[in-house]
Amino acid sequence: MTGANSFQVSGYGPARAGWTRLLARDSLARRLDWPILFSALALSMIGSILVFSATRNRTEINQGDQYYFLIRHLMNTGIGFCLMIGVVWLGHRNLRTAVPLLYGASVFLILMVLTPLGSTVNGAHSWIVLGGGFSLQPSEFVKITIILGMAMLLAARVDAGDKPYPDHRTVLQALGLAAVPMLIVLLMPDLGSVMVMVIIVLGVLLASGATNRWVFGLLGAGTAGAIAVWQLHILDEYQIARFAAFANPSLDPAGVGYNTNQARIAIGSGGLTGSGLFHGSQTTGQFVPEQQTDFVFTVAGEELGFVGAGLIIVLLGVVLWRACRIARDSTELYGTIVAAGIVAWLAFQTFENIGMTLGIMPVTGLPLPFVSYGGSSMFSVWVAVGLLQSIRVQRPMSA
Repeated sequence: MTGANSFQVSGYGPARAGWTRLLARDSLARRLDWPILFSALALSMIGSILVFSATRNRTEINQGDQYYFLIRHLMNTGIGFCLMIGVVWLGHRNLRTAVPLLYGASVFLILMVLTPLGSTVNGAHSWIVLGGGFSLQPSEFVKITIILGMAMLLAARVDAGDKPYPDHRTVLQALGLAAVPMLIVLLMPDLGSVMVMVIIVLGVLLASGATNRWVFGLLGAGTAGAIAVWQLHILDEYQIARFAAFANPSLDPAGVGYNTNQARIAIGSGGLTGSGLFHGSQTTGQFVPEQQTDFVFTVAGEELGFVGAGLIIVLLGVVLWRACRIARDSTELYGTIVAAGIVAWLAFQTFENIGMTLGIMPVTGLPLPFVSYGGSSMFSVWVAVGLLQSIRVQRPMSA
């Protein structure tokens, strides 16, 4: 008689509920992968400084405000962080049911790029101009929907216990799902994004447990497709010129080879500790084109030197390392595939971006994750962080 009723009357019921919520929040905080979160935030903050250094004197693009790109980069980071929180709150399992809708929306957006609404930036017709200085690059979000869509198909029967691994029919369906947006993006043409998507598909297949014949078959098909693209002259002249400059760095140093030559000069002049923030001659003299986006790593190499550039690589390495652990520790195939797809995406894009500034990879216009200026890229990588955190948070504590 004095048990439950007196407990409620005396006010301990609400207090107990409050403690329950507090413990739930504490459990969530303990489950989060803090190394990924801190590394991603550190990269974004370092990126804001590098973007500011690269654009503060560029009056032709900063509209007379030296803080123009800095403020926007910080705003993009803030929006991306909120998107990450939203993804963790929704959960990757709940998003699984919305994958068909997300996939359809992303395909619709990249189709819109091929209409008069699409805009060309630096030779790539892959943008939708929204007005007010804002634009959207839908191919960035396609990377996420390919990962989620393939994971949904490949893991469905395995997680249900019907199959030990995806069968051939399921793999074909997953490849067909990925092929549709990839072909549309190729028509833009946005070869860099297509390259990332191919790597994502390979990573997803490897993580799914599909037989190696599919992986080798896809590699062979990719090679044949690359030859066909070259022979059918699908690539634009500027893309062919970039590959030619990669194969022969001394080719047209004042033309197609200018970007990579200036990038290597900037990085090479930084030495061990760099010339100091805002004191890089290549950066201040505006010798490296697109330095706030594709070539932001050259600012780090010149002004922060080997130490600063190495720190960026270490932080990106921490993100990839922790993502690999999340993929390994997931108790469901769906979570493993999503995490592995994100690892493949971020690893290749990081290698390609840094590699093209060093001259060991062709110039493709891919941003450096978390660091380069760009809203679409920033939003997509923070959504990826949210997916990784959700996979970790929703696993059993004993796992």
